[in-house]
Amino acid sequence: MAPALPRRRLLQAALFATATPAFSYAAGGGSAAAATLPAPSAWTLRPFELKDVKVGQGVFASKRQLMLDHGRGYDVNRLLQVFRANAGLSTGGAVAPGGWEGLDGEANGNLRGHYTGHFLTMLSQAYASTGDQVYADRIRTMIGALTDVRAALRKDPAVLSATGKFGTAAENVRGSYQYVSLPAAVLNGSATITLSAWVKPTHDANWTRVFDFGNNNTRYMYLAARNASGVPRFAISTNGPGGEQGLNGAAALPLNQWSHLAVTISGSTGTLYVNGTSVAQNTSMTLNPSALGALTNNWLGRSNFDDPVFAGVYDEFNVWSRALTAAEITSLQSNRAAASSAGRGTLASYTFDETTGGAFADASGRGLTATLRRTWGGPSHAGFLAAYPETQFIDLESRTSPDYTKVWAPYYTAHKILKGLLDAYLATDDARALDLASGMCDWMYSRLSKLPEATLQRMWGIFSSGEFGGIVETIVDLYTITGKADHLALAKLFDLDKLIDACAANTDTLDGLHANQHIPIFTGLIRLYDATGEARYLTAAKNFWGMVVPHRMYGIGGTSTAEFWKARGVIAGTISDTNAESCCAYNLLKLSRMLFFHEQDPKYMDYYERALYNQVLGSKQDKADAEKPLVTYFIGLTPGHVRDYTPKQGTTCCEGTGMESATKYQDSVYFKKADGSALYVNLYSPTTLTWSEKGVTVTQTTDYPREQGSTLTFGGGSAAFELRLRVPSWATSGFRVTVNGSSVSGTPVAGGYFGVSRTWQSGDVVKVTIPFRARVEKALDDSGLQTLFYGPVNLVARNSGTGYLQFGLYRNAALSGDLLPSLSPVSGKPLHHTLNGTEFAPFFEGTEDPTHAYFRRSEPKVVFGTTDSGVTNPAKSDGTTLLDEIWAGAPFGNKAALVSRVQSTVNSWVSAGLLGQADGQKVVTTAQNASYVS
Repeated sequence: MAPALPRRRLLQAALFATATPAFSYAAGGGSAAAATLPAPSAWTLRPFELKDVKVGQGVFASKRQLMLDHGRGYDVNRLLQVFRANAGLSTGGAVAPGGWEGLDGEANGNLRGHYTGHFLTMLSQAYASTGDQVYADRIRTMIGALTDVRAALRKDPAVLSATGKFGTAAENVRGSYQYVSLPAAVLNGSATITLSAWVKPTHDANWTRVFDFGNNNTRYMYLAARNASGVPRFAISTNGPGGEQGLNGAAALPLNQWSHLAVTISGSTGTLYVNGTSVAQNTSMTLNPSALGALTNNWLGRSNFDDPVFAGVYDEFNVWSRALTAAEITSLQSNRAAASSAGRGTLASYTFDETTGGAFADASGRGLTATLRRTWGGPSHAGFLAAYPETQFIDLESRTSPDYTKVWAPYYTAHKILKGLLDAYLATDDARALDLASGMCDWMYSRLSKLPEATLQRMWGIFSSGEFGGIVETIVDLYTITGKADHLALAKLFDLDKLIDACAANTDTLDGLHANQHIPIFTGLIRLYDATGEARYLTAAKNFWGMVVPHRMYGIGGTSTAEFWKARGVIAGTISDTNAESCCAYNLLKLSRMLFFHEQDPKYMDYYERALYNQVLGSKQDKADAEKPLVTYFIGLTPGHVRDYTPKQGTTCCEGTGMESATKYQDSVYFKKADGSALYVNLYSPTTLTWSEKGVTVTQTTDYPREQGSTLTFGGGSAAFELRLRVPSWATSGFRVTVNGSSVSGTPVAGGYFGVSRTWQSGDVVKVTIPFRARVEKALDDSGLQTLFYGPVNLVARNSGTGYLQFGLYRNAALSGDLLPSLSPVSGKPLHHTLNGTEFAPFFEGTEDPTHAYFRRSEPKVVFGTTDSGVTNPAKSDGTTLLDEIWAGAPFGNKAALVSRVQSTVNSWVSAGLLGQADGQKVVTTAQNASYVS
């Protein structure tokens, strides 16, 4: 009996047989039929495009403008530097952004290229939202450059000409991984020798080689521009580093200046010259090139060890089969070798006068043509595009454990680039962007489709190295345009079955997992469900969402501590200064939005409001900066935490998603039913919607959340549909809707939608009233640790103390249960209040004030309407106090209802022996005599 095919292979076969593309893609770089993603038939709701929803003045517009200005002003050539360098192209003197987007950043810049993808997405969203041509122009500049990069990577490396010491020279851009390979006969077994080079170093990395002749790291002869002490070093060995006979310079070579280096060996004497001066001599040498034997690696710029490639410019390189005199070395300082007393090298002589191609002529007469090469060879497929070699992708295929200094999430980086390209295409209809994106997927499929299923499962399960972000979502999106069966099959190659199966079975295995490595997997699974109809994908995504919200969610909507999840339900026990990685909120918003398209459960939009109005807004500093987007990485929830808007070394993942978030604030304000029968108003935000299919506009006028409600004004023609207004889960009373001044009948339900059906006319006005109230949310694992909300807004205490502050809130609580009367408003500062001398402010304000998101609830005395009963507030073993139990019955329709609740609760506590009879009577009497805010 033939063995059964793995599930993935069976599903691929089914996909090939049934998949029907929404658009065709013209071969050879032609454009698709339309630069719009088709909405999946499985979506019962449809989003509007960013261009259809204009952002009005308010908190979102202010934050967005800061990011728009950053996108307009930042030099995109700096982002392109790492791509151009990797392809051996001129970088035009641009300086890489640094941080995660440069060779000097964390883990040697092994994530570089990701930030460019984020930036492309940000520009694309900015253009779609504003129509400002400057963003389109920047996108096209970047797409043109990336097209040139891919074209260069498809070919053998070509010389990058530069101005030399005497004429033309060859530049080796840092990050190009290029070097010059000389023929094996170059040293000719000579016992006496001189090697001479003009170099202009452009970077100060240690151990980069001017030349290195050897077979491995045992038998070799090299000249390093800098050793560990930063000075030039020549060494020769037949027994590795321990057997080296060497010469060390006396001073560092200056950067960006020409220096002449020469080494002579004659008999037992070796001499190192720098700029014509002897700086080191060894008269006890027993090794010379003849002792090395036949050598296979004869390189300029590359090391036989795992050292960086030399970054800088080469002019002449000459090798003589004799030791030049000091006078001859001196003559080389002001003349080409050919015009000096030394003459051209007799073993090899390269002038680097070539301006095209990758071959360098030998003028010694021996015909030893040198060749420009890459250390990693070249791409395995013509679609490859990256800011670093393909080696990380290759390494991952055999890797069994994480080491981000070797492999740092290459498919994550690929996703960011791919997403940026697709967004650029959708925004500008530039077919080059689509061609680049399609080519990347062709390349990935060519790699991954050849791997055994067990290899793929192992790869995707490795922390960090195997992280692939939201690549599945983007690949499926691309598939809806290209219609290539390989693209849909590629998306399924990222299935991490142990995670999918556990979540589909509603088995929580998240404890100990890296949060942001896994959240975006589920947006991809939903898109796979859309494309294939395989139910386990959607089921897994729904169940996963419920494992995070609320069980691993902080009040602001964020999740994770030090990037990881802990046990379900542990909130207080995970409070730290590394909570709520910003990327997690970004991806949870995407997941919530996508789930809502399938199932209109208001909990998804309740979460969306929570995270958007608190963590996402609060992660962006309210300050302009030309160089940095000023977005948090972590948001610490420890007492007195000060947000860091310039995290780590810069250009981090969270700064990337932060740029994206700030240019798409309006993407979920409105949705429409697939059949056009209803318009969902999910968020109250100053915006203008153009619903072209209906011929109407809807303008929201509001300063929400500084205003408790919104006004919607209809324009355009007339259209019949249901207006579905979200009733936030916290809006437990007072939600009211009027149309043209008349109240709309019906009973709004908190945590639902309130529908108004009619034929809407131009000039119709809908007014929505949403009374806010102050309330607390308790940490799931510690009811005494609480965070304060006013409507949708998380209020944080501003205080430099580093211990949990203690506050009581029942002292003047309203009959409605609103805790706000216990606080005092701050004049002229909306949403700011004080309590016991401490100011509370909205979390969304991007300041550098020390904040307390959580505090200790302290209600030592039973107080009603500011009247103290003199009775200590007793508590049960679980921490629930008498006042907690009384106020859990709010809202109260009147004072009598509250007093009745007090009486019944006191009776219960007295009967249980938790409260004395006399004290109980004092509590009831105080409640009866107190005055309350209604």
